Amino acid sequence: MDIYEKLQEAGLTGNEAKAYLELLKKGELSANQIAKNIGMDRTLAYTVLNHLIEKGQVNYVVKANKKAFSCSNPENLLNPIKSKETLILDLIQELSKVKTEKHEPVEINVYEGREGMRALVNIALKEKEMLSFGGTGRAYDLLYEMPAIAKKLEKTKYVLKVLLGKQYAGHEFSKYKNVKVKLVDIKSEATTTIFGDYISIHLIKDKPIVMIIKNKDIAQSYRNYFNYMWKKAGK
Repeated sequence: MDIYEKLQEAGLTGNEAKAYLELLKKGELSANQIAKNIGMDRTLAYTVLNHLIEKGQVNYVVKANKKAFSCSNPENLLNPIKSKETLILDLIQELSKVKTEKHEPVEINVYEGREGMRALVNIALKEKEMLSFGGTGRAYDLLYEMPAIAKKLEKTKYVLKVLLGKQYAGHEFSKYKNVKVKLVDIKSEATTTIFGDYISIHLIKDKPIVMIIKNKDIAQSYRNYFNYMWKKAGK
């Protein structure tokens, strides 16, 4: 790659590179002299020189009412690159501010039958608390192992808070010490449960259906919703 091609790579057009090199070789020249030396139309030569002036690569002085053009310091060829670097660095900072936060992935599993409830219970037991609204007590009745699990949890610090429909008041599961129940005047066949980064929605009728969703943001949103309803429910 010769010097002419390198100047074009540095950001000059072909005609600008020709005029720039001519000025660099000869020193100070008029537009007419440049046009003649490189075989360029005089009007085009003026246009090219004005572009070079705008780019900071050429300057001029007026002598006897005529412009005499000369090259600026060759280091000025770096100016566009430095300007772009400054612009891009500023842009990176701005983009970092508006960059979309990384969202937690959402994992959803849907089960049918008792095994779905067992999957729910097994995950929930790894947490420290379970919050439930729309509770019916049917999950406790569905799995034969639930009484034994409940007795075992009673000896731990595990907490179960339930917003229970009034029609299910006095259910057996509510007798355990670590189970806190508030009665609400809402009829609901489906139960929503929050534990850790999970929420589950289950319906236990003819054939149990259980949906378990894993997502930290969704779980926290439902937890906030539950806590609000828990306070509103009174004693």
